[in-house]
Amino acid sequence: MSRRAQFYLGAGLLLAVGLLAIYALGRLTPYQEELKHGASPEARSNPYLAAEQFLRQRGIRVQRADGLPAVAALPSAGQTLLLLGDRGNMTPRQAEQLLDWASKGGHLLVVAERLWDEKEGKSGDLLLDHLGVQQFLSEDLDEDDKGHASQPPADAAKADSDAAPAAEDEPSEDADRYPQLTKLYLENDAAPAYIDFDTDYHLYDSKNLAHAWANSGDSTHLLQLYYGNGLVSVLSDPWIWQNTHIAKYDNAWLLWYLTQDSAVTLLYRADRDSLLSLLRQYFPEALAALALLVALLLWHVGRRRGPLLAPLSRARRQLEEHLRGSADFQLRHGGQQSLIQALQRDIQRRARRRHAGFERLDVASQWQVLGRLTRLPSSAVSQAMRPLPAQRLSAPDFTRQVAHLQTLRNAL
Repeated sequence: MSRRAQFYLGAGLLLAVGLLAIYALGRLTPYQEELKHGASPEARSNPYLAAEQFLRQRGIRVQRADGLPAVAALPSAGQTLLLLGDRGNMTPRQAEQLLDWASKGGHLLVVAERLWDEKEGKSGDLLLDHLGVQQFLSEDLDEDDKGHASQPPADAAKADSDAAPAAEDEPSEDADRYPQLTKLYLENDAAPAYIDFDTDYHLYDSKNLAHAWANSGDSTHLLQLYYGNGLVSVLSDPWIWQNTHIAKYDNAWLLWYLTQDSAVTLLYRADRDSLLSLLRQYFPEALAALALLVALLLWHVGRRRGPLLAPLSRARRQLEEHLRGSADFQLRHGGQQSLIQALQRDIQRRARRRHAGFERLDVASQWQVLGRLTRLPSSAVSQAMRPLPAQRLSAPDFTRQVAHLQTLRNAL
């Protein structure tokens, strides 16, 4: 191919590729796609991260406390302590320290964790039992209790608006429209705030010390009472402030309202995880291997109950012992039938060698031939050659049967 032809061919290919590129670009349509990777690792490890950031955006100083010992160095005045963690292992001394901290001017906010036990007269929650706050299931309340829960005392309107929220009777249309939401009225506010507490639970002030509260249709979900120079707020559940729920309704506003004009300390756990619980949570395989190693070590160094028996010398074993051992083995694995049948078959083989056509005779004729060959009575022959019964013979009967067979075999 000449150089001119190669030039034209290359130019044609280049033109075709250009036209194809222009056509493809004309058909392409740009678009945007949003990929959601889910919550960040920090948000997954901290369910109240959004609550912390919300308070910081409102200019409230927020810090975390690592266990109850950190509360001892926390000043009471101008502080709000949100105790959101499990208090199952709290000691009476720790509960006393928390209430003492609140009595000096602090604001303690706790979550009711356990239901009231009528039989035992307590719930096991040291803080709430001391304050007289009891938690019940809403379905267990009778009609009188429900009516009492939704009716605030006459002096509820006198509660100071800076001290705590207060719930009052709501217009009937709002009550019918949002029966599952907790309505929170403030003084000089016409419209209530709505918080979606779990309506399955109800808080009851048994000592009538609460000066403010918030109710849903049939249940009370927030109680607040003075304690010394401070405040104690009790909630029926804390999930309204978790990352997935704080943006709903007025949940975030309630958090700001209860913590305004104070510094906030968040306590997620009332007690620290022990080393053993952390190892059990993150290194269960290592703990299992360590336990197995300790068990093997104890087995190795453990003292035996008696001295080890030296193995018997092979030189002392006699033919009689081998025969007895073989017979015992056959008796254990084959049973009495196998031993008796082996002797009977041996007798029949010897009889066939001495009497032609023995195997073609019937059983009675075979027994007669055996009687003539051995010169034994027919009763002895029949007793030796008869089949064994299905049940197991006793040791004397089995020995007697073997003796008859041996006598018959030796006589052939």
